[in-house]
Amino acid sequence: MKVIVADKISARGVQLLKEQPGWNVVQTTKDNLVAEIADAQALIVRSATKVTSELLDKAPNLRCVGRAGVGVDNIDLEAATKRGIIVMSTPGGNAVSVAEHTFALMLSLARQVPRLDKAFHEGRWEKSSAAGMEMSGKTLGLIGLGRIGSEVALRAEAFDMRVLGYDPYISEAAAKEFSVELVPLDRLLAESDFVSLHTALSPATQNLINAPTLAKMKKGAFIINAARGELIEEAALADALKTGHIGGAGLDVFAVEPPKNSPLVGLPNVIATPHIAGSTTEAQEEVGTQVAVQVKDYLAEGIIRNAVNLPVLSAEQYRRVRPYMELAERLGSLVSQASDTRPSRIRIRYAGEVSEVGTHLLRNAVLAGVLNAVLDEKVNVVNAPAIAAARGLKVEEETRKREHGFPNTLEISVLPLQGGGSQEGFSAEGTVLFDGSPRILQVEGIPLEAQLEGTILYLRNRDEPGVIGQVGTMLGKYGVNIATFALGRKAPIQGAQAVSLVRLDGEVFNSILEPIQGIPAITYAKLLRLN
Repeated sequence: MKVIVADKISARGVQLLKEQPGWNVVQTTKDNLVAEIADAQALIVRSATKVTSELLDKAPNLRCVGRAGVGVDNIDLEAATKRGIIVMSTPGGNAVSVAEHTFALMLSLARQVPRLDKAFHEGRWEKSSAAGMEMSGKTLGLIGLGRIGSEVALRAEAFDMRVLGYDPYISEAAAKEFSVELVPLDRLLAESDFVSLHTALSPATQNLINAPTLAKMKKGAFIINAARGELIEEAALADALKTGHIGGAGLDVFAVEPPKNSPLVGLPNVIATPHIAGSTTEAQEEVGTQVAVQVKDYLAEGIIRNAVNLPVLSAEQYRRVRPYMELAERLGSLVSQASDTRPSRIRIRYAGEVSEVGTHLLRNAVLAGVLNAVLDEKVNVVNAPAIAAARGLKVEEETRKREHGFPNTLEISVLPLQGGGSQEGFSAEGTVLFDGSPRILQVEGIPLEAQLEGTILYLRNRDEPGVIGQVGTMLGKYGVNIATFALGRKAPIQGAQAVSLVRLDGEVFNSILEPIQGIPAITYAKLLRLN
Protein backbone atom coordinates (compact mmCIF):
# COMPACT_ATOMS: atom_id res chain seq x y z
CA MET A 1 0.00 0.00 0.00
CA LYS A 2 1.48 3.34 -1.06
CA VAL A 3 0.45 6.56 0.70
CA ILE A 4 1.61 9.97 -0.51
CA VAL A 5 1.90 12.78 2.07
CA ALA A 6 2.12 15.84 -0.15
CA ASP A 7 1.94 18.56 2.53
CA LYS A 8 3.41 18.71 6.02
CA ILE A 9 1.29 17.03 8.69
CA SER A 10 2.09 15.99 12.24
CA ALA A 11 4.99 13.58 12.73
CA ARG A 12 2.65 11.43 14.81
CA GLY A 13 0.30 11.04 11.83
CA VAL A 14 3.14 10.08 9.47
CA GLN A 15 4.50 7.59 11.98
CA LEU A 16 1.08 5.96 12.41
CA LEU A 17 0.99 5.27 8.66
CA LYS A 18 4.57 3.99 8.58
CA GLU A 19 3.76 1.50 11.32
CA GLN A 20 1.35 -0.36 9.04
CA PRO A 21 3.00 -3.59 7.77
CA GLY A 22 3.95 -3.40 4.09
CA TRP A 23 2.93 0.23 3.65
CA ASN A 24 5.14 2.61 1.70
CA VAL A 25 4.70 6.17 3.00
CA VAL A 26 6.26 8.79 0.73
CA GLN A 27 6.59 12.43 1.74
CA THR A 28 6.79 14.29 -1.55
CA THR A 29 7.50 17.78 -2.79
CA LYS A 30 5.60 19.66 -5.48
CA ASP A 31 8.26 18.69 -8.03
CA ASN A 32 8.03 14.91 -7.60
CA LEU A 33 4.33 14.50 -6.72
CA VAL A 34 3.24 13.61 -10.25
CA ALA A 35 5.89 10.90 -10.56
CA GLU A 36 5.14 9.37 -7.16
CA ILE A 37 1.32 9.40 -7.40
CA ALA A 38 1.15 7.07 -10.40
CA ASP A 39 1.00 3.91 -8.24
CA ALA A 40 -0.36 5.39 -4.98
CA GLN A 41 -3.53 4.25 -3.23
CA ALA A 42 -3.91 7.32 -0.99
CA LEU A 43 -2.98 11.00 -1.03
CA ILE A 44 -2.86 13.24 2.04
CA VAL A 45 -2.84 17.02 1.60
CA ARG A 46 -3.48 20.25 3.46
CA SER A 47 -4.37 23.44 1.58
CA ALA A 48 -1.16 23.95 -0.44
CA THR A 49 -1.45 21.00 -2.84
CA LYS A 50 -4.12 21.36 -5.52
CA VAL A 51 -5.79 18.05 -6.28
CA THR A 52 -6.97 18.76 -9.80
CA SER A 53 -8.66 16.57 -12.36
CA GLU A 54 -5.35 16.50 -14.28
CA LEU A 55 -3.49 15.22 -11.22
CA LEU A 56 -6.13 12.56 -10.60
CA ASP A 57 -5.79 11.43 -14.23
CA LYS A 58 -2.21 10.47 -13.37
CA ALA A 59 -3.31 8.36 -10.37
CA PRO A 60 -5.23 5.33 -11.70
CA ASN A 61 -4.85 3.39 -8.43
CA LEU A 62 -5.87 6.18 -6.06
CA ARG A 63 -8.64 5.17 -3.65
CA CYS A 64 -8.84 8.11 -1.28
CA VAL A 65 -7.72 11.68 -0.68
CA GLY A 66 -7.37 12.82 2.92
CA ARG A 67 -7.53 16.54 3.69
CA ALA A 68 -5.93 17.59 6.99
CA GLY A 69 -8.44 20.34 7.68
CA VAL A 70 -12.07 21.21 6.99
CA GLY A 71 -12.17 23.01 3.64
CA VAL A 72 -11.79 21.03 0.42
CA ASP A 73 -11.69 23.94 -2.04
CA ASN A 74 -8.30 22.71 -3.27
CA ILE A 75 -9.74 19.33 -4.29
CA ASP A 76 -11.81 18.68 -7.42
CA LEU A 77 -14.63 16.77 -5.73
CA GLU A 78 -16.54 16.11 -8.93
CA ALA A 79 -13.50 14.58 -10.58
CA ALA A 80 -12.71 12.49 -7.51
CA THR A 81 -16.27 11.22 -7.23
CA LYS A 82 -16.41 10.34 -10.90
CA ARG A 83 -13.28 8.24 -10.40
CA GLY A 84 -14.65 6.51 -7.30
CA ILE A 85 -12.13 8.26 -5.02
CA ILE A 86 -13.29 8.94 -1.48
CA VAL A 87 -12.39 12.42 -0.23
CA MET A 88 -12.21 12.78 3.55
CA SER A 89 -11.77 15.93 5.64
CA THR A 90 -11.17 16.37 9.38
CA PRO A 91 -14.04 18.51 10.76
CA GLY A 92 -13.87 19.40 14.43
CA GLY A 93 -10.11 19.03 14.67
CA ASN A 94 -9.74 22.67 15.69
CA ALA A 95 -12.95 22.92 17.76
CA VAL A 96 -11.12 23.11 21.09
CA SER A 97 -8.72 25.76 19.78
CA VAL A 98 -11.56 27.96 18.53
CA ALA A 99 -13.53 27.48 21.75
CA GLU A 100 -10.53 28.47 23.85
CA HIS A 101 -9.87 31.52 21.67
CA THR A 102 -13.49 32.52 22.15
CA PHE A 103 -12.83 32.62 25.88
CA ALA A 104 -9.57 34.51 25.32
CA LEU A 105 -11.58 37.24 23.58
CA MET A 106 -14.31 37.19 26.23
CA LEU A 107 -11.85 37.47 29.12
CA SER A 108 -9.87 40.18 27.36
CA LEU A 109 -13.03 42.24 27.00
CA ALA A 110 -14.19 41.59 30.56
CA ARG A 111 -10.83 42.53 32.10
CA GLN A 112 -9.66 45.13 29.53
CA VAL A 113 -6.42 43.23 29.00
CA PRO A 114 -5.26 44.83 25.70
CA ARG A 115 -5.80 48.41 26.94
CA LEU A 116 -3.98 47.83 30.22
CA ASP A 117 -1.14 45.98 28.51
CA LYS A 118 -0.72 48.88 26.05
CA ALA A 119 -0.68 51.40 28.91
CA PHE A 120 2.00 49.39 30.74
CA HIS A 121 4.31 49.36 27.73
CA GLU A 122 3.76 53.09 27.30
CA GLY A 123 4.85 53.70 30.90
CA ARG A 124 1.41 54.19 32.49
CA TRP A 125 0.19 52.28 35.56
CA GLU A 126 -3.61 52.52 35.14
CA LYS A 127 -4.68 50.51 38.15
CA SER A 128 -7.39 52.97 39.22
CA SER A 129 -9.28 52.62 35.93
CA ALA A 130 -8.96 48.85 35.64
CA ALA A 131 -12.25 47.70 37.17
CA GLY A 132 -13.38 44.69 35.18
CA MET A 133 -16.16 42.16 35.54
CA GLU A 134 -16.33 38.52 36.58
CA MET A 135 -17.57 35.83 34.22
CA SER A 136 -19.19 33.92 37.08
CA GLY A 137 -22.93 34.45 37.19
CA LYS A 138 -23.08 36.10 33.77
CA THR A 139 -25.24 34.87 30.91
CA LEU A 140 -23.59 33.62 27.73
CA GLY A 141 -25.71 33.37 24.59
CA LEU A 142 -24.45 30.92 21.96
CA ILE A 143 -25.80 31.27 18.43
CA GLY A 144 -25.00 27.85 16.99
CA LEU A 145 -24.42 24.66 18.97
CA GLY A 146 -22.30 22.56 16.65
CA ARG A 147 -18.88 21.17 17.52
CA ILE A 148 -17.39 24.53 18.48
CA GLY A 149 -20.48 25.95 20.15
CA SER A 150 -20.82 22.87 22.34
CA GLU A 151 -17.13 23.11 23.35
CA VAL A 152 -17.70 26.74 24.38
CA ALA A 153 -20.75 25.66 26.40
CA LEU A 154 -18.72 23.06 28.30
CA ARG A 155 -16.13 25.66 29.25
CA ALA A 156 -18.77 28.19 30.22
CA GLU A 157 -20.11 25.73 32.78
CA ALA A 158 -16.66 25.65 34.41
CA PHE A 159 -16.83 29.46 34.65
CA ASP A 160 -20.19 29.14 36.43
CA MET A 161 -22.00 30.94 33.63
CA ARG A 162 -25.62 30.55 32.64
CA VAL A 163 -25.72 29.45 29.00
CA LEU A 164 -28.53 30.15 26.54
CA GLY A 165 -28.51 28.68 23.05
CA TYR A 166 -30.20 29.40 19.75
CA ASP A 167 -29.94 26.70 17.11
CA PRO A 168 -33.00 25.61 15.07
CA TYR A 169 -31.29 22.33 14.21
CA ILE A 170 -30.52 20.82 17.57
CA SER A 171 -32.97 19.13 19.92
CA GLU A 172 -33.73 20.12 23.49
CA ALA A 173 -32.26 16.80 24.68
CA ALA A 174 -28.97 17.34 22.83
CA ALA A 175 -28.68 20.90 24.21
CA LYS A 176 -29.27 19.71 27.77
CA GLU A 177 -26.22 17.45 27.51
CA PHE A 178 -24.16 20.67 27.44
CA SER A 179 -26.29 22.39 30.12
CA VAL A 180 -27.66 24.79 27.52
CA GLU A 181 -31.18 26.21 27.61
CA LEU A 182 -32.58 26.54 24.08
CA VAL A 183 -34.44 29.83 23.62
CA PRO A 184 -35.69 32.01 20.74
CA LEU A 185 -33.13 34.39 19.28
CA ASP A 186 -34.84 37.52 20.62
CA ARG A 187 -34.74 36.20 24.18
CA LEU A 188 -31.09 35.18 23.86
CA LEU A 189 -30.16 38.66 22.70
CA ALA A 190 -32.16 40.38 25.44
CA GLU A 191 -30.77 38.33 28.34
CA SER A 192 -27.13 37.67 27.41
CA ASP A 193 -24.16 39.55 28.82
CA PHE A 194 -22.00 37.93 26.12
CA VAL A 195 -23.26 36.80 22.70
CA SER A 196 -20.92 34.45 20.82
CA LEU A 197 -21.45 33.37 17.20
CA HIS A 198 -20.76 29.78 16.16
CA THR A 199 -23.14 29.25 13.25
CA ALA A 200 -22.58 28.53 9.58
CA LEU A 201 -22.85 31.22 6.94
CA SER A 202 -26.02 30.85 4.87
CA PRO A 203 -28.60 33.17 3.31
CA ALA A 204 -30.53 32.92 6.59
CA THR A 205 -27.55 33.88 8.78
CA GLN A 206 -25.76 36.49 6.64
CA ASN A 207 -25.84 39.80 8.56
CA LEU A 208 -27.74 38.04 11.34
CA ILE A 209 -26.28 40.62 13.69
CA ASN A 210 -27.58 43.90 12.29
CA ALA A 211 -29.07 47.15 13.57
CA PRO A 212 -32.43 45.60 14.65
CA THR A 213 -30.84 42.59 16.39
CA LEU A 214 -28.18 44.73 18.06
CA ALA A 215 -30.95 46.98 19.39
CA LYS A 216 -32.48 43.93 21.09
CA MET A 217 -29.27 43.18 23.01
CA LYS A 218 -28.78 44.18 26.63
CA LYS A 219 -27.14 47.59 26.98
CA GLY A 220 -23.41 47.17 27.57
CA ALA A 221 -23.34 43.53 26.40
CA PHE A 222 -20.36 42.12 24.54
CA ILE A 223 -20.33 40.29 21.21
CA ILE A 224 -17.81 37.66 20.09
CA ASN A 225 -17.30 36.33 16.57
CA ALA A 226 -14.81 33.58 15.77
CA ALA A 227 -17.02 31.99 13.10
CA ARG A 228 -17.65 33.99 9.89
CA GLY A 229 -17.23 37.72 9.38
CA GLU A 230 -20.31 37.91 7.18
CA LEU A 231 -22.55 37.05 10.13
CA ILE A 232 -22.23 40.66 11.34
CA GLU A 233 -23.23 43.87 9.56
CA GLU A 234 -20.06 45.74 10.47
CA ALA A 235 -21.39 49.28 10.02
CA ALA A 236 -24.29 48.57 12.37
CA LEU A 237 -21.97 47.04 14.97
CA ALA A 238 -19.63 50.04 14.73
CA ASP A 239 -22.55 52.41 15.39
CA ALA A 240 -23.67 50.36 18.41
CA LEU A 241 -20.13 50.34 19.80
CA LYS A 242 -19.75 54.11 19.36
CA THR A 243 -23.00 54.84 21.23
CA GLY A 244 -22.08 52.42 24.02
CA HIS A 245 -25.17 50.28 23.51
CA ILE A 246 -22.74 47.42 22.87
CA GLY A 247 -19.96 47.44 25.45
CA GLY A 248 -17.32 45.77 23.29
CA ALA A 249 -16.61 43.26 20.53
CA GLY A 250 -14.04 40.48 20.30
CA LEU A 251 -13.54 39.60 16.63
CA ASP A 252 -11.37 37.01 14.91
CA VAL A 253 -13.12 37.20 11.53
CA PHE A 254 -14.26 39.97 9.21
CA ALA A 255 -16.39 40.28 6.08
CA VAL A 256 -13.26 41.26 4.11
CA GLU A 257 -9.86 40.10 5.28
CA PRO A 258 -7.61 41.87 6.00
CA PRO A 259 -10.24 44.48 7.01
CA LYS A 260 -8.48 47.65 5.85
CA ASN A 261 -11.64 49.71 5.31
CA SER A 262 -13.82 48.21 8.03
CA PRO A 263 -15.62 50.77 10.23
CA LEU A 264 -14.52 48.63 13.18
CA VAL A 265 -10.83 49.44 12.73
CA GLY A 266 -9.59 51.86 15.38
CA LEU A 267 -12.53 51.60 17.76
CA PRO A 268 -11.22 51.41 21.34
CA ASN A 269 -13.80 48.83 22.47
CA VAL A 270 -12.92 46.35 19.72
CA ILE A 271 -10.41 43.56 20.32
CA ALA A 272 -9.34 41.88 17.10
CA THR A 273 -7.18 38.95 16.01
CA PRO A 274 -6.29 38.00 12.39
CA HIS A 275 -8.46 34.88 11.86
CA ILE A 276 -6.25 32.65 14.00
CA ALA A 277 -8.76 31.06 16.39
CA GLY A 278 -8.02 27.58 15.05
CA SER A 279 -4.30 28.14 14.54
CA THR A 280 -2.64 26.27 17.38
CA THR A 281 0.09 23.65 17.44
CA GLU A 282 -2.33 21.23 19.05
CA ALA A 283 -5.02 21.78 16.40
CA GLN A 284 -2.57 21.16 13.57
CA GLU A 285 -1.29 18.08 15.40
CA GLU A 286 -4.84 16.85 15.85
CA VAL A 287 -5.94 17.23 12.23
CA GLY A 288 -2.72 15.64 10.99
CA THR A 289 -3.21 12.62 13.21
CA GLN A 290 -6.93 12.46 12.50
CA VAL A 291 -6.48 12.36 8.73
CA ALA A 292 -3.84 9.63 9.05
CA VAL A 293 -6.19 7.51 11.18
CA GLN A 294 -9.04 7.98 8.70
CA VAL A 295 -6.88 7.02 5.71
CA LYS A 296 -5.51 3.99 7.57
CA ASP A 297 -8.97 2.81 8.59
CA TYR A 298 -10.33 3.16 5.06
CA LEU A 299 -7.45 1.41 3.30
CA ALA A 300 -7.12 -1.36 5.89
CA GLU A 301 -10.74 -1.97 6.88
CA GLY A 302 -12.97 -0.10 4.46
CA ILE A 303 -14.24 2.22 7.22
CA ILE A 304 -15.29 5.60 5.84
CA ARG A 305 -15.40 8.61 8.15
CA ASN A 306 -15.94 12.28 7.34
CA ALA A 307 -16.22 11.67 3.61
CA VAL A 308 -17.35 14.71 1.67
CA ASN A 309 -18.42 12.98 -1.52
CA LEU A 310 -20.54 9.98 -2.48
CA PRO A 311 -19.47 6.43 -1.74
CA VAL A 312 -18.62 4.16 -4.64
CA LEU A 313 -21.69 2.56 -6.27
CA SER A 314 -21.99 0.15 -9.16
CA ALA A 315 -22.89 1.77 -12.46
CA GLU A 316 -26.40 0.26 -12.38
CA GLN A 317 -27.03 1.24 -8.77
CA TYR A 318 -25.87 4.76 -9.42
CA ARG A 319 -27.97 5.04 -12.58
CA ARG A 320 -31.15 4.10 -10.70
CA VAL A 321 -30.58 5.95 -7.47
CA ARG A 322 -29.00 9.20 -8.68
CA PRO A 323 -32.16 11.07 -9.79
CA TYR A 324 -33.99 10.10 -6.59
CA MET A 325 -31.04 11.17 -4.46
CA GLU A 326 -31.18 14.57 -6.13
CA LEU A 327 -34.92 14.72 -5.46
CA ALA A 328 -34.39 13.68 -1.83
CA GLU A 329 -31.70 16.28 -1.16
CA ARG A 330 -33.62 19.13 -2.79
CA LEU A 331 -36.86 18.24 -0.99
CA GLY A 332 -34.92 18.08 2.27
CA SER A 333 -33.43 21.50 1.60
CA LEU A 334 -36.82 22.95 0.70
CA VAL A 335 -38.62 21.74 3.84
CA SER A 336 -35.64 22.74 6.00
CA GLN A 337 -35.67 26.31 4.70
CA ALA A 338 -39.44 26.76 4.40
CA SER A 339 -40.46 25.36 7.77
CA ASP A 340 -40.99 27.71 10.70
CA THR A 341 -40.88 24.74 13.10
CA ARG A 342 -37.73 23.54 14.86
CA PRO A 343 -37.43 20.00 13.45
CA SER A 344 -36.92 17.21 15.95
CA ARG A 345 -38.17 14.50 13.61
CA ILE A 346 -37.85 13.92 9.88
CA ARG A 347 -40.53 11.68 8.36
CA ILE A 348 -39.88 10.12 4.96
CA ARG A 349 -42.55 8.29 2.94
CA TYR A 350 -41.55 6.25 -0.10
CA ALA A 351 -43.87 5.06 -2.86
CA GLY A 352 -43.18 2.88 -5.91
CA GLU A 353 -39.66 2.47 -7.32
CA VAL A 354 -38.36 4.97 -4.77
CA SER A 355 -38.63 2.28 -2.08
CA GLU A 356 -36.57 -0.17 -4.17
CA VAL A 357 -33.47 1.85 -5.03
CA GLY A 358 -31.76 1.96 -1.64
CA THR A 359 -33.77 3.87 0.92
CA HIS A 360 -30.73 4.22 3.22
CA LEU A 361 -29.07 6.39 0.57
CA LEU A 362 -32.24 8.40 0.04
CA ARG A 363 -32.68 8.86 3.79
CA ASN A 364 -29.15 10.17 4.05
CA ALA A 365 -29.68 12.44 1.04
CA VAL A 366 -32.78 13.90 2.73
CA LEU A 367 -30.76 14.56 5.88
CA ALA A 368 -27.99 16.14 3.81
CA GLY A 369 -30.51 18.51 2.25
CA VAL A 370 -32.00 19.39 5.63
CA LEU A 371 -28.64 19.98 7.32
CA ASN A 372 -26.72 21.64 4.49
CA ALA A 373 -29.12 24.57 4.69
CA VAL A 374 -27.68 25.48 8.11
CA LEU A 375 -24.26 23.88 8.56
CA ASP A 376 -20.82 24.94 7.36
CA GLU A 377 -19.44 21.44 7.01
CA LYS A 378 -20.38 19.49 3.91
CA VAL A 379 -23.05 16.90 4.71
CA ASN A 380 -23.67 14.03 2.30
CA VAL A 381 -24.96 10.46 2.25
CA VAL A 382 -21.86 9.24 4.06
CA ASN A 383 -21.75 11.55 7.07
CA ALA A 384 -25.40 12.65 7.29
CA PRO A 385 -26.53 10.00 9.84
CA ALA A 386 -23.80 10.81 12.36
CA ILE A 387 -24.31 14.56 12.07
CA ALA A 388 -28.08 14.22 12.40
CA ALA A 389 -27.71 11.92 15.43
CA ALA A 390 -25.33 14.37 17.10
CA ARG A 391 -27.94 17.09 16.69
CA GLY A 392 -30.74 14.92 18.06
CA LEU A 393 -32.68 14.58 14.80
CA LYS A 394 -34.82 11.44 14.58
CA VAL A 395 -35.86 9.83 11.30
CA GLU A 396 -39.11 7.96 10.67
CA GLU A 397 -39.55 6.01 7.43
CA GLU A 398 -42.47 4.23 5.86
CA THR A 399 -43.32 2.69 2.51
CA ARG A 400 -46.76 3.21 1.06
CA LYS A 401 -48.73 2.46 -2.07
CA ARG A 402 -49.68 5.44 -4.16
CA GLU A 403 -53.17 5.09 -5.50
CA HIS A 404 -53.43 8.11 -7.78
CA GLY A 405 -51.18 10.36 -9.83
CA PHE A 406 -47.46 9.70 -10.11
CA PRO A 407 -46.50 6.15 -9.06
CA ASN A 408 -43.00 6.93 -7.75
CA THR A 409 -42.94 9.61 -5.09
CA LEU A 410 -41.03 10.80 -2.05
CA GLU A 411 -42.67 12.81 0.75
CA ILE A 412 -40.59 14.64 3.38
CA SER A 413 -41.98 16.15 6.58
CA VAL A 414 -40.19 18.06 9.31
CA LEU A 415 -42.01 17.57 12.59
CA PRO A 416 -41.69 18.86 16.16
CA LEU A 417 -40.94 16.53 19.05
CA GLN A 418 -43.82 14.14 19.77
CA GLY A 419 -46.01 15.51 22.53
CA GLY A 420 -44.51 18.97 22.07
CA GLY A 421 -47.58 20.82 20.80
CA SER A 422 -48.59 21.10 17.16
CA GLN A 423 -47.85 17.96 15.21
CA GLU A 424 -48.47 19.44 11.75
CA GLY A 425 -44.92 20.44 10.92
CA PHE A 426 -44.17 21.05 7.25
CA SER A 427 -44.26 18.62 4.33
CA ALA A 428 -43.49 18.47 0.64
CA GLU A 429 -43.84 15.68 -1.90
CA GLY A 430 -42.05 15.20 -5.18
CA THR A 431 -41.19 12.83 -7.99
CA VAL A 432 -38.67 12.33 -10.79
CA LEU A 433 -39.90 13.02 -14.31
CA PHE A 434 -39.09 10.90 -17.36
CA ASP A 435 -36.07 13.11 -18.16
CA GLY A 436 -34.61 12.58 -14.67
CA SER A 437 -35.43 16.06 -13.32
CA PRO A 438 -36.83 16.43 -9.78
CA ARG A 439 -40.31 17.94 -9.51
CA ILE A 440 -42.43 19.01 -6.57
CA LEU A 441 -46.04 17.78 -6.45
CA GLN A 442 -47.42 19.21 -3.21
CA VAL A 443 -46.50 21.55 -0.37
CA GLU A 444 -48.23 21.35 3.02
CA GLY A 445 -50.84 19.01 1.52
CA ILE A 446 -51.73 21.47 -1.25
CA PRO A 447 -51.21 20.17 -4.81
CA LEU A 448 -49.00 22.23 -7.11
CA GLU A 449 -46.28 21.33 -9.60
CA ALA A 450 -42.97 23.15 -9.89
CA GLN A 451 -39.30 22.73 -10.70
CA LEU A 452 -36.95 22.12 -7.77
CA GLU A 453 -34.07 24.40 -8.62
CA GLY A 454 -32.70 27.89 -8.25
CA THR A 455 -34.03 30.66 -6.02
CA ILE A 456 -37.68 30.20 -5.04
CA LEU A 457 -39.98 32.62 -3.26
CA TYR A 458 -42.31 30.52 -1.10
CA LEU A 459 -45.58 32.26 -0.20
CA ARG A 460 -48.63 31.47 1.88
CA ASN A 461 -51.62 33.71 1.33
CA ARG A 462 -55.37 34.02 1.59
CA ASP A 463 -56.92 33.13 -1.75
CA GLU A 464 -58.18 36.55 -2.82
CA PRO A 465 -58.38 38.32 -6.20
CA GLY A 466 -55.32 40.29 -7.25
CA VAL A 467 -52.66 38.60 -5.10
CA ILE A 468 -50.67 37.26 -8.06
CA GLY A 469 -50.71 40.65 -9.70
CA GLN A 470 -49.56 42.41 -6.54
CA VAL A 471 -46.67 39.96 -6.10
CA GLY A 472 -45.62 40.36 -9.72
CA THR A 473 -45.83 44.13 -9.55
CA MET A 474 -43.80 44.26 -6.33
CA LEU A 475 -41.07 41.98 -7.73
CA GLY A 476 -40.94 44.02 -10.91
CA LYS A 477 -40.62 47.23 -8.90
CA TYR A 478 -37.45 45.83 -7.31
CA GLY A 479 -36.06 44.54 -10.60
CA VAL A 480 -36.66 40.83 -9.90
CA ASN A 481 -37.73 38.72 -12.86
CA ILE A 482 -40.13 35.77 -12.47
CA ALA A 483 -39.08 32.53 -14.20
CA THR A 484 -42.10 30.42 -13.21
CA PHE A 485 -45.11 30.89 -10.91
CA ALA A 486 -46.72 27.73 -9.47
CA LEU A 487 -49.96 28.03 -7.49
CA GLY A 488 -52.07 25.76 -5.33
CA ARG A 489 -54.94 26.13 -2.87
CA LYS A 490 -56.71 24.01 -0.29
CA ALA A 491 -60.21 24.64 -1.56
CA PRO A 492 -61.89 26.69 -4.34
CA ILE A 493 -63.27 29.08 -1.76
CA GLN A 494 -62.31 32.73 -1.56
CA GLY A 495 -60.20 33.32 1.54
CA ALA A 496 -58.95 29.72 1.79
CA GLN A 497 -55.23 29.09 2.27
CA ALA A 498 -53.14 29.13 -0.89
CA VAL A 499 -49.44 28.59 -1.53
CA SER A 500 -47.09 29.68 -4.30
CA LEU A 501 -43.61 28.71 -5.43
CA VAL A 502 -42.23 31.59 -7.48
CA ARG A 503 -38.94 30.77 -9.18
CA LEU A 504 -36.83 33.90 -9.62
CA ASP A 505 -33.99 34.79 -11.97
CA GLY A 506 -30.59 36.12 -10.97
CA GLU A 507 -29.32 37.14 -7.55
CA VAL A 508 -32.15 37.92 -5.13
CA PHE A 509 -31.63 39.40 -1.66
CA ASN A 510 -33.63 38.77 1.50
CA SER A 511 -34.56 42.46 1.58
CA ILE A 512 -37.25 41.69 -1.02
CA LEU A 513 -39.25 39.85 1.67
CA GLU A 514 -40.28 42.98 3.59
CA PRO A 515 -42.28 44.60 0.77
CA ILE A 516 -43.74 41.23 -0.22
CA GLN A 517 -44.90 40.64 3.36
CA GLY A 518 -46.51 44.07 3.23
CA ILE A 519 -49.12 42.76 0.75
CA PRO A 520 -52.25 42.32 2.94
CA ALA A 521 -53.17 38.82 1.73
CA ILE A 522 -49.65 37.39 2.23
CA THR A 523 -49.32 35.51 5.54
CA TYR A 524 -45.81 34.06 5.10
CA ALA A 525 -42.89 34.67 2.76
CA LYS A 526 -39.49 32.98 2.57
CA LEU A 527 -36.67 32.83 0.05
CA LEU A 528 -35.51 29.28 -0.61
CA ARG A 529 -32.21 28.60 -2.36
CA LEU A 530 -31.92 25.18 -4.02
CA ASN A 531 -28.46 24.84 -5.57
